[in-house]
Amino acid sequence: MDDRSGKLRTFFAQLICAAARATDPRLEQAFRTVRREAFAGPGPWSITLGGHPYVVTPDDDPAFLYQNVLLALDPARGINIGMPGAHAYWLSGCGVREGETVVQIGAGTGYYTAILAELVGPNGRVYGYEIDERLAALARENLKDIATVELRERSGIASDLPDVDVIYVCAGAAQPAVEWLEALRPGGRLVFPLAPEGMLGGMLMITRPEQGTAWPAKFLSRAQFIGCAGLQDSDAARRLAEAFGKGWERVQSLRRGDAPDDTCWFAGDGWWLSTAPASAPVESIPPHADITRA
Repeated sequence: MDDRSGKLRTFFAQLICAAARATDPRLEQAFRTVRREAFAGPGPWSITLGGHPYVVTPDDDPAFLYQNVLLALDPARGINIGMPGAHAYWLSGCGVREGETVVQIGAGTGYYTAILAELVGPNGRVYGYEIDERLAALARENLKDIATVELRERSGIASDLPDVDVIYVCAGAAQPAVEWLEALRPGGRLVFPLAPEGMLGGMLMITRPEQGTAWPAKFLSRAQFIGCAGLQDSDAARRLAEAFGKGWERVQSLRRGDAPDDTCWFAGDGWWLSTAPASAPVESIPPHADITRA
């Protein structure tokens, strides 16, 4: 241990991965390796527990960064580096493996892009999409020394997404983009906040089966994010709020193409979530009701 930041990161990684019930030691190693300072910018910093006003740190001591808090990138717009404990839980849930190809939507300044790069290892690939020009420029600089990362300064809702094993979305949406579903390889996982802007929704994981229109799906936890441009819908937000009041833990599959039946939990345009299982079981991890904001 050659610096204070390293000591802080070691404890931080152990703490958040224990809270996330993570069983893959590579996840703890990733949080231990990636320095949050590089992605936070110069201190002092504005931090919050979520749902509360930002508090400005008294100085630039890195100890303030290695806590389970939201770290502001743009306080006026509520854009943050998300809560590490929540992301540790979601990343554990989708089980990113060495050698996989990952798309991250909403890279921000690149902190979780770097975490993903650690998880896929030297034989994997991470494509980070960031539509905000200022954040994308910062992410490009922050990630320039990671050979397995490619930063794309544009929307992640595009028909030319690469074929991938995991799509990890860090912006709330009223629906899964068709482009995301089509980019998944068989066995691939889409993890995104079904949570239109300003609404407490849920982090939904959808797994693409080898065949069929019933895809295993489950909510990993409740979640709230800044909105994903192009995937907002006020009517869907209203109906989703009602649906979340009816037991989100019961969702077991996403259906495409067929008409909703009496197992329908929520119906969108051409897709719906069902409380009935798909033909292939989704890996079971206990949902967290107390993880909310990122």
